[in-house]
Amino acid sequence: MSEQTSGELPLSGITVIDCGQVVAGPTIAMILGDFGAEVIKVENPQGGDQGRYFGRNKGGVPLVWKQLSRNKKTITLSLSKPGGQALFRRLVQRLKADVLIESFRAGTFERWNLGYESLRELSPGLVMVRVSGFGQTGPYRDRPGFGTLAEAMSGFAHITGQPDGPPTLPPFPLADTTAALYSTIGVMLALYRRDARATGRGQSIDTSLVESLYTVLTGHAVSWDQLGLPGRRAGNRTTGSAPRNTYRTRDERWIAIAGSTQAITERLFREMGRADLLEDERFATNQARLANVDALDAIVGEWVASLDQRDCMQRLLAAEVAAAPIADFRDLAEDPHMIAREALTEIDDPELGRLRMPRVQPRLSETPGRIAHAGLPMGVHNREIYLERLGMDEAEFEALRADGVI
Repeated sequence: MSEQTSGELPLSGITVIDCGQVVAGPTIAMILGDFGAEVIKVENPQGGDQGRYFGRNKGGVPLVWKQLSRNKKTITLSLSKPGGQALFRRLVQRLKADVLIESFRAGTFERWNLGYESLRELSPGLVMVRVSGFGQTGPYRDRPGFGTLAEAMSGFAHITGQPDGPPTLPPFPLADTTAALYSTIGVMLALYRRDARATGRGQSIDTSLVESLYTVLTGHAVSWDQLGLPGRRAGNRTTGSAPRNTYRTRDERWIAIAGSTQAITERLFREMGRADLLEDERFATNQARLANVDALDAIVGEWVASLDQRDCMQRLLAAEVAAAPIADFRDLAEDPHMIAREALTEIDDPELGRLRMPRVQPRLSETPGRIAHAGLPMGVHNREIYLERLGMDEAEFEALRADGVI
């Protein structure tokens, strides 16, 4: 089912220029576009955004791009050429841009004579989001910064993985996505101050991939500061509560159990037929269970291993124990709850035909977002933006194209 919305979307009338690359910057623009902003995606005419080559493709059509560039208009423009820089300034001024997103190495836009203060002269209300690996200041600002490096340096990899295994990186762009979410919050705060507070002035937002992920690792920095604990790998366990792990079932599948409260754990023990554990001083309280987690996991794991996944889940859910199956993406596509919630939305795509992707989040009751179209081929909106919106004539358009500026 295609997403349906009625009325004006919350960001209708907001113009976003997306100069982001690969994941973090484009994700910010994707979210803003989902809720009605006009997003103009700027790509280098020589190859385009590297996000087009990120991940898998089908028949040469990039699949990650279909999601990351949904709802965007795409134009080509070489920002490294003086002619491209002049044209970009025209774009910011003529379109009265509200938001500009860039995710180049720190200082690149200044080197192109496109620093924030000069651009704000053209559009005083401009909010400029600057996403980089290490931020716009500091001794690491000039380093190339990718999500992998942030996931390594933020402390995430150090605490992820099995206790006797290596530090582990996530198999998806976690740092980029985290930075994008923080940045999107920043955009909305800046627009609120500009518009609702009627200052009329935009501001610059400095987002570091490292710091965004460092911040989201709840409690670890404070634990180091107050207790001198540098963090350690604990597999699928947590330092907060026990039991909390993944357990293999008899049919070689997996479930996760979270004994996050005393009541849940007590229900689990009773369903296992082990109410006696509540009288065992090793397992009677959460702190005791954390101190004896190896023995606890052995007991829970043995019980889970005696049941098939389906039977185990039925029993745990009936007993109101916090548990879930470990699902793959086929499971999710076929899950009745996900189907009822329309977690996947279906659209028609000129390149792939029927296409499903996760629907817009978060879900607003009055003005929900929408997906008008998936990511499109490079430069398909050049004529609309340059000729119709900027008033460029055909001769200039062709000259710029011949010079490789667009």
